[in-house]
Amino acid sequence: MTEDDWRPTATLAALRQRAAMLARLRDFFAVRQVLEVETPVLSAGAVSDPQIESLATHIAGLPGRFFMGTSPEYPMKRLLASGSGDIYQVAKVFRDAERGRWHNPEFTLVEWYRLGFDDAALMSEVEALVAALLAPHRSLAAAERLTYADALRRHAGVDAHTDSDAALARAAADHGIVCQAELDRDARLDLLMGLVAGPQLGVDRPCFICDYPASQASLARLKPGLPQVAARFEFYIDGIELANGFHELANAAEQRERFTQDLAIRAERGQPTAPLDRRLLAALDAGLPDCAGVALGFDRLVAIALGAARLSEAMAFSIDNA
Repeated sequence: MTEDDWRPTATLAALRQRAAMLARLRDFFAVRQVLEVETPVLSAGAVSDPQIESLATHIAGLPGRFFMGTSPEYPMKRLLASGSGDIYQVAKVFRDAERGRWHNPEFTLVEWYRLGFDDAALMSEVEALVAALLAPHRSLAAAERLTYADALRRHAGVDAHTDSDAALARAAADHGIVCQAELDRDARLDLLMGLVAGPQLGVDRPCFICDYPASQASLARLKPGLPQVAARFEFYIDGIELANGFHELANAAEQRERFTQDLAIRAERGQPTAPLDRRLLAALDAGLPDCAGVALGFDRLVAIALGAARLSEAMAFSIDNA
């Protein structure tokens, strides 16, 4: 602690630019008649994804724990199942064990859902939104669309679909990655994508990574054909991941099975488990309309607009002086 750690981590000029970007974002969705919504931060259910850890709290007079949202996805899907139509949200979200140059345990997501869109159509809208928000600061070339397999082949020299676990481990070692932990195949691929390919993506022009392995589908539907891939994409600028989107899975039984598999992985790894969001599952049972959705890291986008060296320069206060 220092005498002046009460001061904001961003300059006042940066905060004015952030506010202007937020205003342009709302204009973007207003023109497209996408409804802004607000959903609860706290929930009785939690995300099952083994790569994400929730923060939990207790509320006096109520049983069990409540979990702080890692994204507004689940309650927004309940709105979609209720007939809301196209919606978006600017949401504060929380993730444990995320702190670093481009991470903060509390951050801002822009999440939106478009009825009748698939992943390809939503990628085009993500590109349009980002170009609109960055326009006063920099112009962007047309985005590249690269499959997950092609990205790893180009930057890490591996075949994501056919190479053995041993080959993936050798590739990691060849790129100077030392990991003593026992990793499953998806974890090995994540390591190569995050540490080798990721920093090289979107450097010359923005880049979408699409067609993720089926085992990394999360809440995305699978595409027909072989090898089987998910209708999922991520978006990169300057080696920074900005967005993660899906052509949303609407099959309730399949989503339950994926959640169950997630919990089994968490148990095997000794990670904490939490109740599944039964209200989300009930909404999927009732029927989710055909739609695509995406979550975009607003703080990271502001940092890119500012040319900032770290996330804290794009937010009023980071966790270190919250």
